[in-house]
Amino acid sequence: MKLQPDKFDVPAISGYGPGWVGVDGERIETSLVLDSHGGRTDWACKGYDELRRSHFDQLAALGPELVVFGSGGRLRFPRPEWLQALVARGIGVETMDTQAACRTYNILAGEGRHVVAALILETAA
Repeated sequence: MKLQPDKFDVPAISGYGPGWVGVDGERIETSLVLDSHGGRTDWACKGYDELRRSHFDQLAALGPELVVFGSGGRLRFPRPEWLQALVARGIGVETMDTQAACRTYNILAGEGRHVVAALILETAA
């Protein structure tokens, strides 16, 4: 699906499909972390089963007000122990499938919120 967001001064998700997202028109096929303050990094996991606490510690270090966690093609919640660093810093976490997370990130980033999207992009088996 192609998204047509308003013109943003922050990184925007311009489209998505199975196993990919577009960020400002660039197609990305690996899990990623997108920060509304301008950062984009690979997220070292190919699927939900590879997640560890260290993945969420990485998100906490960015200091957003909210993390939008896209858990892949279906909704899967992070384990409570993974979220300790986020909770300790008062950072909110919303969990949804990756496509919903893409749409939610764009809305919040477009409102000027400091939001981080942590998106799992699963490759077809």
